[in-house]
Amino acid sequence: MKMFDLILSQGRLADRKDGTIKGAKLTAQALADEYSITPITCGRPSAALNDNWKQSLSAGSEVLNEIELAIESSLLKGHHPCLIGNTCSSSFASLPLAVKYHPTAKVIWIDAHGDFNTPETTDSGYLGGMVLAGVCGLWESGRKKGVNPESVIVAGVRDLDPEEERLLHENKVTVLNPTSFSVESVLEAVGESDVWIHIDWDVLEPGYIPADYSVTGGLVPSQIECLLSSLSGRILGLEVTEFCAETGCNHTAELNYIVKTLAPFFKQHGN
Repeated sequence: MKMFDLILSQGRLADRKDGTIKGAKLTAQALADEYSITPITCGRPSAALNDNWKQSLSAGSEVLNEIELAIESSLLKGHHPCLIGNTCSSSFASLPLAVKYHPTAKVIWIDAHGDFNTPETTDSGYLGGMVLAGVCGLWESGRKKGVNPESVIVAGVRDLDPEEERLLHENKVTVLNPTSFSVESVLEAVGESDVWIHIDWDVLEPGYIPADYSVTGGLVPSQIECLLSSLSGRILGLEVTEFCAETGCNHTAELNYIVKTLAPFFKQHGN
């Protein structure tokens, strides 16, 4: 019996490129084909915009509400949600519910960026760069929060703004850059807790999976696959974001990387 639900975000959530919505759809379809499951689709696509965080948050409220309902329904069934998000802003809907239903869980945020800015510290005004700080309650987004920053592990990070780095340190977030990242270092930070895992594909070295805001010096897919395998039986939920699909490409190689990398989660939960 399958104990996971595949939840797909298709509404704009601060997307600045059209490829992120397309990438989420391709990812969900590849996983649906692999595991014979029908995705639960939230929202409708709309064109990318270069707007600020206030505008993005307001425009994305409807799809965030839909994602919340889908995540909560899955958790109430005792299932393990897999959220395929277009951008990291989808975590405004998922992470507060993760800690509501699993208050002792650790959050592993696997991302090239900390996404720990606030309206006062952001230079770009990009909502996705503020989401983790928002769900940790560092600023008032108007949405649910409740994540304890001391229970967060930011892994693979290598592009931090100075003020963002200060906030991570002051709020006692565990930070593992690519040099200090290993299965062992993450397991040490996690301890005996179960986990909720967020993956932004920009955490990878460019060339594996196209992502918005790519940064050199990243991880490789096998490192993430090994981490998921090492946490088998302890992954409460999974979310993956920011695959920026390119027009005219079928992305077979990239989708194969995604399916293989995430396989330990699905094997854990009933495939």
